[in-house]
Amino acid sequence: MDKKQLEQTITTYADMIYRIALHHVRNTTDAEDIFQEVCIALMTGNPPPDTQHLKHWIIRTTINKCNSFHRLFWQKRENIEDYDYLASPQQQKIMEEIYALPGNYRNVIYLYYYENYTVSEIAEILKKNSNTVNSQLQRARKKLKDILTEEGEM
Repeated sequence: MDKKQLEQTITTYADMIYRIALHHVRNTTDAEDIFQEVCIALMTGNPPPDTQHLKHWIIRTTINKCNSFHRLFWQKRENIEDYDYLASPQQQKIMEEIYALPGNYRNVIYLYYYENYTVSEIAEILKKNSNTVNSQLQRARKKLKDILTEEGEM
């Protein structure tokens, strides 16, 4: 990938990379660090040349960088109430519950509802069977519904 293509790719996908990173790490500084790591991976790695596969590669790389970040033992988790990017108290409660879901559920919920991917596209991105992604999506919805209904939010 030449310099011009690299700049265009980063410009095109910067917001998406940052949103995914922020969704996972819930800290703007750490999300920026992950964004930089993804950019370095774009420069030094071997991303696919076509646009559709490139986007999937970037999403998968971002998620992998976030997972690596979580494995670091010295990372401190901040409280979700510290973030003002959530619009309403109900949205904030739903996001808290999404953050509490296991990683597989959180990923499929985020990609489906926030990035507007289909189940088959999510399966391709996460390198899983479509039925597995669909099951995870259904279980995550049920779990969120049970939690929110139990707390009287819905």
